[in-house]
Amino acid sequence: MMDKRISRRKFLMGMGATASMMALAACAAPAAPAAAPAAGGESAAAAAAPAPAMEPVTVTLWSSFTGKNGEAETELVKRFNESQSDVVLDYQFQGNYEETAQKVTAALQASTAPDVSLLSDVWWFKFYLNNALLPLDDLLAAAEVDTADYQDSLINEGVRQGKHFWVPFARSTPLFYYNKEKWATAGLPDRGPETWDEFMEWAPKLVEMDGSEMKVPAFVHPDGASYIAWLFQGVAWQFGGSYSDPDFTMHMTDEKTLAAGQFYRDTVHDFGWARPTKDMPTDFINGLTAAAMMSTGSMGGIKANATFEFGTAMLPKKDAFGCCTGGAGLAVLSTTPAEKQAGAMEYIAFVSNVENTIFWAQNTGYMPVRKSALENPTMTAYFDEFPQFKTAVEQLALTRPQDSARVFVPNGDQIIGKGLERITVQSEEVAVAFGDVQKILEEEAAPVVAALKAIEG
Repeated sequence: MMDKRISRRKFLMGMGATASMMALAACAAPAAPAAAPAAGGESAAAAAAPAPAMEPVTVTLWSSFTGKNGEAETELVKRFNESQSDVVLDYQFQGNYEETAQKVTAALQASTAPDVSLLSDVWWFKFYLNNALLPLDDLLAAAEVDTADYQDSLINEGVRQGKHFWVPFARSTPLFYYNKEKWATAGLPDRGPETWDEFMEWAPKLVEMDGSEMKVPAFVHPDGASYIAWLFQGVAWQFGGSYSDPDFTMHMTDEKTLAAGQFYRDTVHDFGWARPTKDMPTDFINGLTAAAMMSTGSMGGIKANATFEFGTAMLPKKDAFGCCTGGAGLAVLSTTPAEKQAGAMEYIAFVSNVENTIFWAQNTGYMPVRKSALENPTMTAYFDEFPQFKTAVEQLALTRPQDSARVFVPNGDQIIGKGLERITVQSEEVAVAFGDVQKILEEEAAPVVAALKAIEG
């Protein structure tokens, strides 16, 4: 079901009883006394010219997408601005997720923050802890947004103490991508491996050698800057390990987490069929790897640029299945003026409604964030046309939120990622690298635990 969008005028009327609207009313000029009846019995008010139309409000959005995904987001902004006359959305690209978050941090300190910002799964919580995000429930209700129609596992990640602070938009999961041509050359079935043990049997057949040098590996690992800690999260779960508990008890040195790390190290330095890379999508598109775990958000670019047919599969199992959610959502900064808050929510509601979540998903590979989008004829037809994308939707029901060590500890993603680089790139012992990671995570988590206690009790 499509959202009923609400105009800024209607919103201001409906929110008149809230504190923010009271603040606006306090600034308004006093009402003029009633005019005397004009000649002929017609009042002066009736004879007066219509009141001037309300000027559109400008809402600033900071975001992070380039390439195919950037083109899709630019189109959404264009559609929004053309769909109504109350709000002008000023879209400003700020760099990748980390660069955007760092610029928002600096802008808050300088009192120049945007009204709406895209924030990744590992950044929005930092702003929540610093009271920099606006609770969205009143805005969502006034805009008649049905939060129950968002995918439960996605909308619930942005909820703290029963309040919504972060609305899903560019949400993703890792997927297993494989080059069907290389699969066929190796004589493998046209599907992804069901388990890592099965892939270990397949991998040597997929390696392409140039003399004694491995020309094309069976698999590649990203570096810390390319979210290896996100991709390894599911692998840790598959081996029965984890990064941490929700209460920030760390498990990087647990036996099963170490076993998962040893597997990653061995794929490069013992088994010899994987190697690290700084750009997995580019390697995959150029045929420089037979397979990789990558985000669903990479699918749009791969579909547009790969010259071969590729397949997707759910992540391989080990002792169990494991897959996490990821990506980014939209938040309204707490510094956003009251008169702009309705417009900010109008944009968020627009880009995450059923029609636009379908457009965004089909053009980027990010998850359809609305339940009803999955049943829409446009979406079901796309599943038939492009079954590689349906894999991500089927896998979503099996995902779970990430461990607090990565998403809630400041720089947790990079702390874990650097540890993983030490074993995949530098061939360090897993126990040593993960032991160092655990100590750093415990130190960095302490102020977070204190801040949460102060805010949430």
